[in-house]
Amino acid sequence: MKRTRRARALLAALAVLPCLAARAGEFDPGDYLSGDWGGARAALHERGIDLQLNYFSEPAYNPAGGDRRLVRYADQISAGATLDLDRLLHWPHAIVRVILTDRNGDSLSSDANLGVLNEVQEVYGRGNILRITELSYEQALADGRIDVKLGRLGVGGSFFNWSCEFMNLSFCGELPGNIVGTWYNWPVSQWGLRLRVRLGEDLRFEAGAYQVNPRNLENRYGTSLTFSGGIGWMLPLEVDWSPAFGDAHLPGTYRLGGWYDTSRQPDVYLADNGQPQVLNPTLPPLSRDGESGLYLNAQQQLTGAGPNSRGLSAFFNWVEADRDTATVRELLSVGLFYDGPFAARPQDVLGMAAGRTRVNPRIAQGQRLLGTVPVQTCEYPFEIFYTVNLRPWLSIAPLVQYVGRPGGSGSYPDVVIVGANLAVTF
Repeated sequence: MKRTRRARALLAALAVLPCLAARAGEFDPGDYLSGDWGGARAALHERGIDLQLNYFSEPAYNPAGGDRRLVRYADQISAGATLDLDRLLHWPHAIVRVILTDRNGDSLSSDANLGVLNEVQEVYGRGNILRITELSYEQALADGRIDVKLGRLGVGGSFFNWSCEFMNLSFCGELPGNIVGTWYNWPVSQWGLRLRVRLGEDLRFEAGAYQVNPRNLENRYGTSLTFSGGIGWMLPLEVDWSPAFGDAHLPGTYRLGGWYDTSRQPDVYLADNGQPQVLNPTLPPLSRDGESGLYLNAQQQLTGAGPNSRGLSAFFNWVEADRDTATVRELLSVGLFYDGPFAARPQDVLGMAAGRTRVNPRIAQGQRLLGTVPVQTCEYPFEIFYTVNLRPWLSIAPLVQYVGRPGGSGSYPDVVIVGANLAVTF
């Protein structure tokens, strides 16, 4: 019954709220399972209203690793609408966007006691509840050279905007938010502002300010728009370069960024007397004034006849979090995508990735001092998937994961995951 009520709430919101817009000229009813609704969907699109409902699921099984063999699934329904205010109200270059999400299911990482640092099912997390994931207003200015977005936003919607084709969270989405507790990723939103400035044809600069409010992580505040409870501000900066190389104009995307969080955070090693926490367990941790980090995200098409063609692409991701406050200090990954690996399946995608997740060495320093617990260093995840695009609105991606040294200590057996991603656009 709970699932039915949530699904109905999402469908009702889809019907009455003004998400994911199809750009003018790109609308195709064949991209949706439910089609054109007898012409109504195309008519709404022409008026500036685009509606969407998506379902995404990640069933997974662990033939190795953990303390038991289990099958677990996690899924998400997302519903939303985008209003093009130019077509609706003759308000140029303005968009209002609403996205609601509802997650359900169970965590294989927890239930099988895998001991991993990152979830093996990325869609799991942030509570089995209905959430306001975005409620925003976006305005382009100065012939599109300046773009301002404000409202309820996720930091990752604009910064380190990376794909989520892998299931392991080490390779999916906005990676700083996967290891930094105050960088809130989808489906969590917070009040924020983002400024984007186009500096040239292939260069842009972005800056943002987002309220750090732990209440937004709580289940009871999933649909709340409260300002109260804030403890600071997340301030990210990013420079994006999007060149095209060679006669084939092979596209690349290169992002260099960083952030500063003004909220006070506990030190991972020292107690408030300045001595190691493990030797002073009754004392609270030392409180730090803010935290910061850096990241690099790069993807480059290597072969093919041009943008969106069949061919091979490579990527590199690196995140380094704050030395004093981060439990996981560094996340590093490299990998490949092959679009259209077979001529008969030009829309399919083959992907593979390898990574290293490094626990903060200061935590290991405390563990060595204590001498009674395993010392954590690095975890090594790997994944390979093959996405079969059966229809424009339906895809399934069988996959295999391997996680070496789960938790970074060798205390847990290595993990093997067999699973799949299933995506449906209604």
